[in-house]
Amino acid sequence: MAISNEALCIGYGAGHTARVQATDGNVARLEHILHRRGHDHRHRVDPRPFDLHRLDDEFDELSIRFEPDQGALWCLFNHTERPCFTPRFLHQILTLQSRLKHGLAGAAALGDDMPLRTVVWGSSFPGIWNLGGDLELFTRLIRARAADELRSYAYACVDAVYQNLTKMGLPVLTIALVQGDALGGGFESALTNDVIIAERDSRMGLPEVLFNLFPGMGAYSLLCRRLDGVRAQQLILSGRVYEAQELEELGLVDLVVGKGEGPAAVREYLERNRRRHGTLLALSRVRQRCQPVTYEELIDVTEIWVETALGLGEADLRRMEHLVRAQLRRHARSQPARLPPLVAVG
Repeated sequence: MAISNEALCIGYGAGHTARVQATDGNVARLEHILHRRGHDHRHRVDPRPFDLHRLDDEFDELSIRFEPDQGALWCLFNHTERPCFTPRFLHQILTLQSRLKHGLAGAAALGDDMPLRTVVWGSSFPGIWNLGGDLELFTRLIRARAADELRSYAYACVDAVYQNLTKMGLPVLTIALVQGDALGGGFESALTNDVIIAERDSRMGLPEVLFNLFPGMGAYSLLCRRLDGVRAQQLILSGRVYEAQELEELGLVDLVVGKGEGPAAVREYLERNRRRHGTLLALSRVRQRCQPVTYEELIDVTEIWVETALGLGEADLRRMEHLVRAQLRRHARSQPARLPPLVAVG
């Protein structure tokens, strides 16, 4: 079965994929991975001029607006193909992270001259924040036994997770504004942020267990830091989709607001914490130091995910395909009812 180039646009080709061998030395294995490709491998300097006000011109999977009064960069998911992490969408996320990382490196070194203070991740689709991994791609690659391509996609997801978790090395806060469903990898992505603000009708969860898989790009690691290992496993094995209010009670969501009130709540949060922004930044660094999620850990878990995915049976793949069809129907229904343009946010 032929595999389209779609799976390779975020990867390195079969000859360059880091094959992690089972060895007794984790350090040696990590050195092997990073020798081939580190989490910075795609974050090379872009020769284009960098302007926070013009970043929106460079992307179509994202709508971007910089609000200098609060130093906030609003990044809304457009999901032009499917409401999940398609290779194209994932590539643009990584490209934006690279643009911010290198475009602001000089300003970050100067401290007070840093124009960007907060990155806000949201969605332009009513009822959908992000529905997770590209299940349509998964089924094709698993049936074709295309382990290298599947691993390449998984590593790209880890890169995006790690860059947001470490804020691309910049002194910024990150906020997930969840309006709608954040499932699987979408929930994982939300958990990488410093703050999660969700509208009351939003739902989040990890349904991978329904097709005998588990969320392999950071969910367990991130939940262990926010909860503990026992509750993290219980949440994953339940396969439940949780209401925003339930997750606020668990401590996984920081603030729940009414439907349509999310953008205003984000701005209010930023204004309320304007004077203690430096303290919040410091606490974010402390949390990463005391409860670190390392790149090595994420890669190790992803290797287990790839192995497990390749072992799925036909019945599990058909369940995936059923979910893909449901996602496409939701995507089609949402297209005519897109949220207002980003210039009207708030």
